[in-house]
Amino acid sequence: MSTFESLRPDPTFHPSPRLAMEAEPERLAYTALLSPDRSRPDALAVVDVQPGSKSYGQVLKRLDMPNKGDEFHHFGWNACSSALAPMSGHAFLQRRYLVIPGLRSSRVYIVDTQPDPANPKLVKTIEPEEIFRKTGYSRPHTVHCGPEGIYISCIGGAGADGTQGPPGVFLVDCESFEVLGRWEIERGPQKLHYDFWWNLPRDYMVSSEWGLPPQFENGIVAEDLLANRYGHQLHFWDLRDRRHTQVIDLGANHQMALEVRPAHDPTREYGFLGVVVDTTNLEASIWTWWREGGKFQARKTATIPPEAAPVDRLPVLLKGFGAVPPLVSDIDLSLDDRFLYVACWGTGELRQYDVSDPMLPKLAGSVRIGGIARHENHPTGRPFGGGPQMVEVSRDGKRVYFTNSLYSAWDPQFYPDGVPGVQVMCNAGADGGIELEREFYVDFGKDYGAHQVRLQGGDCSTDSFCYPSA
Repeated sequence: MSTFESLRPDPTFHPSPRLAMEAEPERLAYTALLSPDRSRPDALAVVDVQPGSKSYGQVLKRLDMPNKGDEFHHFGWNACSSALAPMSGHAFLQRRYLVIPGLRSSRVYIVDTQPDPANPKLVKTIEPEEIFRKTGYSRPHTVHCGPEGIYISCIGGAGADGTQGPPGVFLVDCESFEVLGRWEIERGPQKLHYDFWWNLPRDYMVSSEWGLPPQFENGIVAEDLLANRYGHQLHFWDLRDRRHTQVIDLGANHQMALEVRPAHDPTREYGFLGVVVDTTNLEASIWTWWREGGKFQARKTATIPPEAAPVDRLPVLLKGFGAVPPLVSDIDLSLDDRFLYVACWGTGELRQYDVSDPMLPKLAGSVRIGGIARHENHPTGRPFGGGPQMVEVSRDGKRVYFTNSLYSAWDPQFYPDGVPGVQVMCNAGADGGIELEREFYVDFGKDYGAHQVRLQGGDCSTDSFCYPSA
């Protein structure tokens, strides 16, 4: 390979969402596995997702980590389409390394997927002491690749229980993987954290809130939930100036404002947020935010009601309610910004909304699997513990993958029979409608929970695009 050829941008980087949709389909999926009882190391599974392959739907490789008790949750790539930003100094990076935080250990693993993507290798471990020393943060969570580095949000602050100081976002060098420091220059009133994402050309970041470590590490704290002490705010930031600009309070009853999904086309200044539960009626909700006249606004645009259930089918936590809340735990937006997928981990439903009008989501499709009271099996008759959880949509929008574990300390509170790790997939119609794929059922075994999925070459919750779709 000539020097000139080696300096060409990674072919998995795409200027616009539409060009990314035209790329070849994914062949591999990387799935984060966790040991619920922390008796064995967490792992990264490589799954064959190429239809027609002899090993379709099978685990090709399980990369075990060297430590126990990490609690794998969300992870991401070292680089993505954001490297094509006009002002980027790293246009010739490769989408090569997976950055995998341990939510409980505060450790971050760097995994190399080259030269053989089916046989990734652990190449570096960022120990928690480095993160504590350089940032004052703990419990790393969401990973996003930016034009000038890797951004990682944290749910915990300093101190053993993560409550000494507010959590936030820190940066990691995208080539050396050295921790650089806190991202925030002016934090404003932000005190809780969960997810974050941005619109790079429009120069804003949005972040959300879950709770502090004592509110999730040993299970959901019912007293805090009923007292509305979990997060319920959206924060907006000036991305370049690294300062807080605006907060929108959804109302204290809208507990746990989790995943944020901005429109992929950077000309569209809106996005979506999933809220786990309304403590006044147990419903879940989808919110749309947008900017108008220089100010952000947010409105509840879809609700999902709880479902009545016999008390003998409910865990102790829900017996007093006689109903199952949807518990929206993840949302994901197709690259054409048309379909929003909503995981209802409690009721066992994956919903597909047509969000062509972002202020008026329309239910376009639904599948049922798992669920606290329903226990719906996969179409093959095989069991599915838990409910639809982390969702990942293929770049072309035709396949929707999802897993079933929410968080190791929360799974047994809602699913006392356990949540053995499973990954399944839906086929999506061009004009809406979803159907579970019978031939795709990945069983990771009873010793592992299955959390987030990343697709080879990128997916719908990975890349940030800098140019409009023509």
